Amino acid sequence: MFTGAFWPALFALAAVTLAMLVLIDFGLYVASRYRERYLQEAKTELDDVLIQMPPGRVLDLSIASAATGGIITVVFMALQLDSFSWQWGVPAALAISAALFPVPRLVLKYIRRRRLDKFNFQLEDALGMMSGALKAGFSINQALEEVSDCDLHPVSIEFRLLVQELRLGVPLDQALENMSRRLTSDDFDLVVTAIITARQTGGELTGTLERVAMLIRERVRISQKVRALTAMGRLQAAMIGAMPFVLMVGLYYISPRMMSAFFHSALGIVAVVAVVVLVTCGFLAIRKITNIEV
Repeated sequence: MFTGAFWPALFALAAVTLAMLVLIDFGLYVASRYRERYLQEAKTELDDVLIQMPPGRVLDLSIASAATGGIITVVFMALQLDSFSWQWGVPAALAISAALFPVPRLVLKYIRRRRLDKFNFQLEDALGMMSGALKAGFSINQALEEVSDCDLHPVSIEFRLLVQELRLGVPLDQALENMSRRLTSDDFDLVVTAIITARQTGGELTGTLERVAMLIRERVRISQKVRALTAMGRLQAAMIGAMPFVLMVGLYYISPRMMSAFFHSALGIVAVVAVVVLVTCGFLAIRKITNIEV
């Protein structure tokens, strides 16, 4: 009834089906683990910048930005290229989608970095207020409350969270360490170490805070000076990184036939990939040189 090739074909179909089921199950497992990790990291980043948003919303924004970028890429290539091919449209759309997927989290990291820079800049004023309160006879807890009641954001917000922990019965040393762990600020780590050491050794806390404030002031001044001196290098990195792509777009509109050779031949595609890799390496190298830690 069945030919001799039926059973081998049936076994091959069953093997392929089982392999596909295993691959799909493995893909779903990897996707679920990545989603859990992504949501956990997004929740931490949202807590760092005090944004009341479900972490799942960040994942939705990432998927939406990636899908939108891929669709716009395909539509743009279909409208601009005379010989549009899905062979190049799909990889280009996937590449753009992969590049746009982490954008929401990059925005959160940028907001967090700007907020941390502003906190470090305002920390000197907060230490001055604490020192003045201690000189007036206030306790360390009352001095912290004075900072939390001032109109310096985000310093006042972070100190307000610290005061709330103290009111809930958390020891001062533990509350300071929690705040330091939450901020990951080198300047505030120095403040925490100075306060805890002064409390344990019985040193003069007022003078300690004044010396720490002076140290932070000099550090901020040197950091701003270094940033001003390396501004030209950072601008050169941005210009050098963008120039090849700007020239490629300009030459495509000037001479489409000449530029089409880069996208319709193996050698041209290799050249484009090599340019992207080399430009990226050069940009990262310049950023590494100009990024000086103080």
